[in-house]
Amino acid sequence: MEEKDINTSKDSQQLAVDDEHTYVVPAICGQGEDQEFAHPADMADHLENLSLEKQVCALRHMPTEDAADALAELDEYVAVDVLENMDADVAAQIIAEMSPDDAADVLDELDEDHRNVLLDKLEREDSEELRTLLNFDPESAAGIMNTEIILLQEDMTVDGAILYIRKEMESDYECPYYAYVVDECEILVGVLSLRNLLLARPGEHVGDLLPKPHNVVSVPFDMDQGEVAKLLSHYNYMAMPVVDHQGHLMGIVTYDDIMDIMHEEASADMLGMVGADPDESVDTPWLESVRKRLPWLLVNMVNSALSASVVYMFEGSIAQMAILAVLMPMVANQAGNTGQQALAVMIRQLANDRFDNKKSWIAVLREAKIGFITGAAMALVAFVGAWLFTSNMLVGAVMGGALLCDMLLGAVAGGSIPLIFKAMGRDPAQASSIFLTTITDGAGFFIFLGLATSILAL
Repeated sequence: MEEKDINTSKDSQQLAVDDEHTYVVPAICGQGEDQEFAHPADMADHLENLSLEKQVCALRHMPTEDAADALAELDEYVAVDVLENMDADVAAQIIAEMSPDDAADVLDELDEDHRNVLLDKLEREDSEELRTLLNFDPESAAGIMNTEIILLQEDMTVDGAILYIRKEMESDYECPYYAYVVDECEILVGVLSLRNLLLARPGEHVGDLLPKPHNVVSVPFDMDQGEVAKLLSHYNYMAMPVVDHQGHLMGIVTYDDIMDIMHEEASADMLGMVGADPDESVDTPWLESVRKRLPWLLVNMVNSALSASVVYMFEGSIAQMAILAVLMPMVANQAGNTGQQALAVMIRQLANDRFDNKKSWIAVLREAKIGFITGAAMALVAFVGAWLFTSNMLVGAVMGGALLCDMLLGAVAGGSIPLIFKAMGRDPAQASSIFLTTITDGAGFFIFLGLATSILAL
């Protein structure tokens, strides 16, 4: 398979959005006048700002194809609310016009009874196809693949293949990025770019255009969607074929679906780092958000109590020299920031690459080196600053020494925590920052107050 061709990409975008087509939200739905949009994504943004009643009204009065395009672009929570409040016959007509992968995504969010009602109203072939897709893990390659693909036989001529593609495109298939070549058993044997197919000599057989040997890059149907995203990004393809364990072509995963997945996983990592549920959004019921957040807040409370107990151990030292209470948070804050930097880099690397154990811990050693150098630089600044502020060189020495040690610890902890979570079979991003803060705060307070007690003889 060749890398994506720029001209092919532009042609696909041109075919995907018809510049002459206008999407209209009719005035009958409470608008002062018809709202016109050039792209269904813009229309979806507009609809999401309307009340549920107006959303249902707008989709009901649109052409079915336009309504299907808009529904596919809506946030999943909004789409579910709309379908649940729409007449089942109208909803089924809209679902029937959607591409199978988009329709399966929306139906998967509905409760089972309502989903079955809609599926029963579809034509048998469409219903069976969607039920098959819904049986797959929604986070697997099969769960996100598009089954509307055009297959070419090896013995087709180039002219025959081009005519066949043209005919199939009239059946409202999505514009293909590549031509997928199969044998008589529909086993994938090769992939051709449309450019190569169009430039081939008339009369030449499609099978003869394939490279020898037939090394086809594909993904198994049960591969995790995150792994699919990595492969598609690695090879820089516009689409990736999905096959079963015997090599039969089942569908394709396209780059637009992968972009959505990468965005969702990045958002999930960000939420997980602070203890929020990865699937939470502003549309999540607030009681459900409370239920998901409260356990991690309780964990954070226990961790904070540990840090507070460290401070309590040195109550006498703080009472004798109040300036320690002023300087102490600076040490923990600086170390925490250092750890967050290392944590973010490590989680990003784990999301984009496969780490073996050796490479992982080499990365931790790298963070330790960075933590030591940056810690030494900041320790020098802190030493001078604290000395000038308190007119006591020993206080400056305590500040500098504690800062160096805690920043080094923060860098090592930030690099190690995601690896430890991964080794335990947990999401590396899940609540990592909570545990990192506990380490940098507790250790920072202990190191700073311990040095102060020893060096200043408090």
